[in-house]
Amino acid sequence: MVTEKARPMDRLAIINRVIEEHRRIRGEMRLLGESVSDMEAIFSLQKMQAGWALSSGEVLLEKQKKLQETVTYLDEGLKKHFAFEERELPPLFGEVLMQALRREHQEILKATREARVTIAADWPADMPPEQQLARRTYTQQAISSMCQMMEEHATREEIILDMMKKTLEPKS
Repeated sequence: MVTEKARPMDRLAIINRVIEEHRRIRGEMRLLGESVSDMEAIFSLQKMQAGWALSSGEVLLEKQKKLQETVTYLDEGLKKHFAFEERELPPLFGEVLMQALRREHQEILKATREARVTIAADWPADMPPEQQLARRTYTQQAISSMCQMMEEHATREEIILDMMKKTLEPKS
């Protein structure tokens, strides 16, 4: 039987876990940003050195694959993280705040799916430069939008969690 005295520690452990998972997710978003920067560098090389097209194309495909893997890994991690929050936070957040949290989770997962589809699209070797530029811009926007959405969500959530944490921590 859980006593009322032990209950705040359970809540505090949940809060601390969510905050720690947010830090890990932010780390994955940094990796994603680095992958996007790598792709940008490859595109710049292709523009400057047309003679490197074959090797640059191979490198681009490798970077695209890494970007896909990173977004897939991030997506799987988000699903687990969101499932944990949606299972453990209702007693802390209440009904209305949980509805808002679930809605944001759905929007983030939708943005993640859209980014995955965008990244997975084929890049034909004979694609005209203007189409390459448009695709590159669209891909960067999809990833940037997804990352911004996740960051804003995590920040809002952590403000609430930090307030709760201060209330639940033993007073010194």
